[in-house]
Amino acid sequence: MSEQTSINPATGEVIKSYTEHDEKAVLRMIEQAHATYLQWRRVPLTDRAAALVRIADVIMKNKDAYAEIIALEMGKPLKEGLAEVEKCASAARYFAEKGPAFLADQPLATEYKKSYVTFQPIGIILGVMPWNFPFWQVLRYAYPALLAGNVCLLKHASNTPGCALAIESIFREAGLPEFAFQSLLIPGKRVAEVIAHPHVAAVTLTGSTPAGRSVASVSGHHLKKTVLELGGSDPYLILEDADIEHAIKTCAASRLTNCGQSCVSAKRMIVTQKHLLRFGEGIVQILAAQKNGDPLDSATTYGPMSRADLRDELHDQVQRSIAAGAKLLLGGKNPGGKSAFYPFTVLTDVKKGIPAYTEEMFGPVAVIIPARDDAHALEIANDTEFGLGGAVFSTDLERAETIARDHVESGLCFVNMMVRSDPRFPFGGVKTSGYGRELSAFGLHEFVNIKTIIVA
Repeated sequence: MSEQTSINPATGEVIKSYTEHDEKAVLRMIEQAHATYLQWRRVPLTDRAAALVRIADVIMKNKDAYAEIIALEMGKPLKEGLAEVEKCASAARYFAEKGPAFLADQPLATEYKKSYVTFQPIGIILGVMPWNFPFWQVLRYAYPALLAGNVCLLKHASNTPGCALAIESIFREAGLPEFAFQSLLIPGKRVAEVIAHPHVAAVTLTGSTPAGRSVASVSGHHLKKTVLELGGSDPYLILEDADIEHAIKTCAASRLTNCGQSCVSAKRMIVTQKHLLRFGEGIVQILAAQKNGDPLDSATTYGPMSRADLRDELHDQVQRSIAAGAKLLLGGKNPGGKSAFYPFTVLTDVKKGIPAYTEEMFGPVAVIIPARDDAHALEIANDTEFGLGGAVFSTDLERAETIARDHVESGLCFVNMMVRSDPRFPFGGVKTSGYGRELSAFGLHEFVNIKTIIVA
């Protein structure tokens, strides 16, 4: 039988191997999920909300253990892992408190005796999730799905099976029905067979644009609803009137998050000529001072990348960009070996035609793109296939808000701060960064039957 192997990216050593679920096991799990759905959908909404509170309690009780699993499987330093886990707990409490109101019937003023919109569950929601935020990405889709009365199947990244099974145990420890949330240990090539099953109602995927296209194609063939949160190459616009020191610190912090392995990190730092020299110096100073090392060591400020092959792909992007004319300010040397470490790297003078200008750099590489002026910076910001997040740095808040609101082509755009997800706000992108939304009332309504009721 096939296996999924968990490998410590800091050492390259095998942590544990897990036997994958064969076809018979997957079919059984789908049937178990469907039977559970038929019962769970009838559980009062107040009780489903109370279950989310219990989930938050379980997460906080075991948060240190979960942070250690994250560190071992995908290399995130303990401090960042703890922050991720604690965010998961706070999101559970948020949906427990606010979710029932989001799902309440919405009356409509019409000529009928009664008319309203009601929100009903639809069945099994399949989540195809990535390794970079192995708890948060999963739980942010699971909470609203379960609260609405659906049940969940998870196909997690193949390098984080330990995280997948730990998450499954959270729901059981919190007292949810045994099969309300199950982790499928299967390779990506078998996702299509799960989507095709009649009991699977919808799919949500966070991952690369090619993966999104594949899932959307299969789901479309079977007429299954999808939400896709895909790649991003977020522009951070440093305008001529920006507070440059604040911009430097914020962009560096964004790039440091999760070793640069975040969909909404500062991928393209677009800097006007006025600030270009100082910005480059400042970014190099901050990133060069970071300590790379064992994610279990509290002194480590950034760990390895998630996999050695991804490290090598990133290095190839860096080398191709330098060959095409980018200037290397920091790093850029591949240490090789079994571990997945890569030094923080800074590229500047990145212009159109250079790989770092158009390709998503998913790792510890800061890309600085020069702009002649503010108008040119905005032109560069939108010169991309992606449209997930973005940020505008300016001391003229009214003007910056207008640029963020009306001109930056993205699903999220922040002023004078780094882009981040928050359960209170919808999260998702446009263009090849996907469609649909997660989190907030908008995310909660993605996987329900928005049903019209009229009483004449």
